[in-house]
Order: sequence, then C-alpha cells, then structure tokens
Amino acid sequence: MMALFIVLVILVIALLVINIRIVPQASAFVIERLGAYKDTWQVGLHVKIPLIDKVSQKVSLKEHVIDFPPQPVITKDNVTMEIDTVVYYQITDPMLFTYGVSNPLAAIENLTATTLRNIIGDLELDESLTSRELINSKIRVVLDEATDPWGIKINRVEVKNIIPPRDIQQAMEKQMRAEREKREAILRSEGEKTSAILIAEGEKQSKILAAEADKQAAILAAEADREAAIRKAEGEAAAIKMVQQATADGIRMINESNPGDAVLTLKSLEAFTEAADGQATKIIIPSDIAGVAGLAGALKNIVSES
Repeated sequence: MMALFIVLVILVIALLVINIRIVPQASAFVIERLGAYKDTWQVGLHVKIPLIDKVSQKVSLKEHVIDFPPQPVITKDNVTMEIDTVVYYQITDPMLFTYGVSNPLAAIENLTATTLRNIIGDLELDESLTSRELINSKIRVVLDEATDPWGIKINRVEVKNIIPPRDIQQAMEKQMRAEREKREAILRSEGEKTSAILIAEGEKQSKILAAEADKQAAILAAEADREAAIRKAEGEAAAIKMVQQATADGIRMINESNPGDAVLTLKSLEAFTEAADGQATKIIIPSDIAGVAGLAGALKNIVSES
C-alpha cells in the first residue's frame, strides 16, 4: 500500500508539472476544455486540468510583416503591370484569430491582391506610378475593416515595387534621360550666363581700378610737378635774395669804406668789361672813358701805398 501511495503521489506531481504552463511576454495561449473554447491565457503562470484542458494555439502578439510576391494588375488605360506589397499587422484578439478564419495569412494575401486590383483599376498608369501614398492608405483601410472580425489589426501597407511592362519602362527611361539632358542643358546655360556676367563684372572692375590708378598717378605726378616747381621757385627766389643781399652788402661795405673816384672808375671799367664780353651787338661807351688810362696809373699808386 505504501508503494502504491508513493506511485500515486509521483503520478500526481508529474501530471501537475506537465500541466503547468508559463505564457511568455507578447504571447497568449488559447485554451479549450473538452473541445470548446474556454479561456485565453495572458502572460504568467497557469495550470490546466489534465486530460480536460488543452492549449489550442499559441499566439504571438508582436507585429508581423508579410511580404507578398508581385501581383499582376491592370490599370484604367489597360496597361498590365506587377505590384508587390508589404503588410504590417498585429493580432489583437487571439480567440478570433484562432477561430475566425482557417488560414489568416492566405486570407490576407488574397484580400490584398483583390483590393489592389480594384484600386489600380480606377487609376491610369501615370497616376499609379505617382500615387503610392493614396494606394497604401486605401489598401490599409479596406484590409483593416475586413480583418477586424479575425482579431487582426492592419497597421500599415506599403507598395514596395511597381513594375510596368518592358516597353513602357524603356519609354520612361528615354523620357527621364531627355528630362535629365534638358535640365543639364539649362544648368549649363545658366552657368555660362553666370560666368559671362562674372567675367564682365571682373573686367569692369579691372577697368575701374586701372582708371582710378591712372587718376591717382596723374594726381600724384601733378602734385610732384607742383611741389618741384614750388621748390624751384623758392630756390630761385632764395638765390636772387642771396645775390641781392650780397650786392647790398657789397654796396654797404663800399659806402662804409668811403671809396674815392679812382675806385669808382675802376668798378665802372669792370662793368664795361663784363658788358663787352656779353652777346650784345651794340655797346654804348661813356664819354669819360678816355680817362681810363690815367685811372690805371692812379690805382697803381694806391696799391703801392697800401
């Protein structure tokens, strides 16, 4: 009996250990009792009844990403192209997600493709290529409304690639190349225009600076000539003044020495000699020049006495 009791205790403990469940973060367990939905376990420690309760499904509450392959769609102007989308969704109700639809991912993929065809069918090719935000928002609204009974919330939808037919791609590439060449030509023309303006402004400034330099040089030269003329005039005036001063001093000295008639006559003779050595073609001789010979004898006597 003791052995049987120990075996029973071990079995009970084993059953308890086996039926203890820990729900991790961002997860939920859907529990069935006798085949029917019983409860949804959230994060924490839980114990199920052996042989009665069963974990029907473990659901992740994290955000999921589905990258669908390209889907062929036809635009309003009958152009067939391929579009691949990326859907971001999150499970908000594990019970609805478990029992609402048999294959939620396939259901979302088919619903996305159908919605995308309906939206693109109302748009022309050019609108389809330039209206990604509009397409994303419309798909998200439709998917979110359709998946709400499945316990799924569509957070956002992104159109990843829009692939038009090959001939249209080539035409678009040619158009884009022509646009680039046009912009390049415009930029080159603008650059040449700006360069020509800058060169003209530089030449203008150079000419202005050269004219200013010539003007300053002329002003400085004129100032130098005027200064030289002033200095020359001042020098000549000072020389004349000095000559006149010397002449006046000579006259004063002569007056102070009280010269006789012989000295005055000798000075007159010197003045006559200087006049005769000049370039004059006519010389006026004073009437008393005949007494010069006697003057020479008188001067000789004066010198001897001195």
